[in-house]
Amino acid sequence: MKQNEIESQLQPNNPNPITIKALFKKQADILGACVLIPTYNNAHTLGQVISDVLEYTDHVIVVDDGSTDDTKSILQSFTQIKVISYSPNKGKGWALRQGLKYATESGYRYAVTIDSDGQHFAKDLPVFLDKIEAEPDALLIGARNMDQESVPGKSSFGNRFSSFWFRVETGIKGPDTQSGYRLYPLKPLGKMHFFTRKYEFEIEVLVRAAWKGVKIDWVPVSVYYAPKEERVSHFRPFKDFFRISVLNTVLVLITFLYIKPRDFVKGIFDSQKRKQVWNDYFLVPGESDEIKAMSIAFGVFMGIVPIWGFQLAVAIFLAILFKLNKPLVIVAANISIPPMIPLIIFTSIKTGALWMGKNAVDISFTKSISLLTIQQSLKQYIVGSVTLAVVAGVFFGVLSYALLKIKTLKASKQHG
Repeated sequence: MKQNEIESQLQPNNPNPITIKALFKKQADILGACVLIPTYNNAHTLGQVISDVLEYTDHVIVVDDGSTDDTKSILQSFTQIKVISYSPNKGKGWALRQGLKYATESGYRYAVTIDSDGQHFAKDLPVFLDKIEAEPDALLIGARNMDQESVPGKSSFGNRFSSFWFRVETGIKGPDTQSGYRLYPLKPLGKMHFFTRKYEFEIEVLVRAAWKGVKIDWVPVSVYYAPKEERVSHFRPFKDFFRISVLNTVLVLITFLYIKPRDFVKGIFDSQKRKQVWNDYFLVPGESDEIKAMSIAFGVFMGIVPIWGFQLAVAIFLAILFKLNKPLVIVAANISIPPMIPLIIFTSIKTGALWMGKNAVDISFTKSISLLTIQQSLKQYIVGSVTLAVVAGVFFGVLSYALLKIKTLKASKQHG
């Protein structure tokens, strides 16, 4: 339902007023939305969470992830819900995957996931459907207020840690990437195959959905953290943090070795995206001309320096370390593409001759120049290639800086 229709039905002078809860039920039916509750040994809060959710919708799926407490007897008291259960416990990620799969097979279009530990409130369910009507097929995250005093220190740190790497991997900046209160669009996720089973699934699904072009957005939600002595958490600080760190390492490597180059190439061949790619990857609003020029210079240097096979990987690592423009570094480093390699080797050996004096090896430029040529004049090549890398890096850095400054001056005159 559209927002103006919702507001009109909520007006007190409406002859047929409707409550927010009843309105949500209508929205859920129209949009094809269900609520998915994964649970593991949360018997003391599960019943209340289910009761609260049922006030808003009858489309409820609970996944019992191998609970060993009174969860089964609690679930048996709710005859109107669908229960998926298995044993032994396999992890939250696996529970979510099973629930999302069932929701898809049942014909739902969206699934709102809410944790069973009582941290989230059913009263926030309507904000997800209100938002999804404006942004169909988006993946929505319930953004918690992480600044309140009751938030545990490890949760606050974990959220900042996760949000940082999510931005590195997707370029998307958001306030909360660890919240379990989410709305998943089932159609795009149904075409994806996931690999993680524990808490790290909630990171994997976000990153890979963003890579597939699914819009990621946030809605504000309330959060409650019980006192420390009452709090139940199944998060294992060492094991789960290690698994999350390993996942982020893999995702970062995929990002810079495949996703970023893929998006760049797509942008080149897609005329509609070409300007956006140019602005996002090269102009980067707010980034100085000095950083861009240094990135080009460094990329050219890394493309020539004699560490064949490791040039791009080292270039990416150092670009991250020195906070350079990574797409510019990657593109500039590709100066050593196959057609250019014979020329680079020849020029490096010729440059090295300037340092070798009488011991210099003289060669002619032919298409047969290869690694064998390097072996026959290794010292001369190494010295020459490092020299060439420095000279070429400085040259292209100065040239690009001059061109960027000219562009900046032109832009300032136009706005002036």
